[in-house]
Amino acid sequence: MEIISVANLKKEFDGLGVLKGISFTLNKGEVLSIIGPSGSGKSTLLRCLTQLEPIDGGTIEVCSKTMVRTTEEGKVSYANKETLKEVRLNLGLVFQSFNLFPHMSVLRNITEAQMHVLGRSKEEANQVGRSLLAKMGLEEKEKAYPCQLSGGQQQRVSIARALALNPDVLCFDEPTSALDPELTGEILKVIKDLAKEKMTMIVVTHEMSFARDISDRVIFMDDGLIVEEGTPQQLFNDPTNPRTKRFLNRYEQN
Repeated sequence: MEIISVANLKKEFDGLGVLKGISFTLNKGEVLSIIGPSGSGKSTLLRCLTQLEPIDGGTIEVCSKTMVRTTEEGKVSYANKETLKEVRLNLGLVFQSFNLFPHMSVLRNITEAQMHVLGRSKEEANQVGRSLLAKMGLEEKEKAYPCQLSGGQQQRVSIARALALNPDVLCFDEPTSALDPELTGEILKVIKDLAKEKMTMIVVTHEMSFARDISDRVIFMDDGLIVEEGTPQQLFNDPTNPRTKRFLNRYEQN
């Protein structure tokens, strides 16, 4: 079942095209990894999907709801507020910089949005929060504050917070880029476990071996365009585009 459809997505900053006509689909239970060099538009794509950046052209549909479309006259038209709120809940985003509230405990970081956005009682939100902390191996950290956690622990709390809102799709924006190499493995394991549970995910990553192992499909972006798309086996073992080959060769040499 198709859960996200993006057609001819365009985004500019100060007249510079960052996304130059991006089109792709995502099916329920699928893991899509997006790779490419810095500045290729990967993170901007996620920000447009999650309504953190307005688009300049194209169409985005999420869970059969049209979030935004471009009219025949070329005008970008977003859905009404209620639909946009529903779409926002369909998509969860895990940032590379954690974005936890420093003045709140770990548990409260996970429960606050549940109560204010979903209207859950404090008791229900706490129950969900503690269950997710246990899933992340952090059940003993509920009273701790973010500054008392390692980077890997903070990122696991960030993932738990996103999962607490029951999104249909979980988006990761380079979830290990702010971590030391020793802490990267624990986050990759969490994402692998979610993939085994058939969580629908879009993962922007610079971890090539991880993208190869976890993905159903991989997109390679460069200069605001999708250069190549395919299964991990196709894209990593037998890329057809010279730009993809150069990019992957550089990673293999490092």
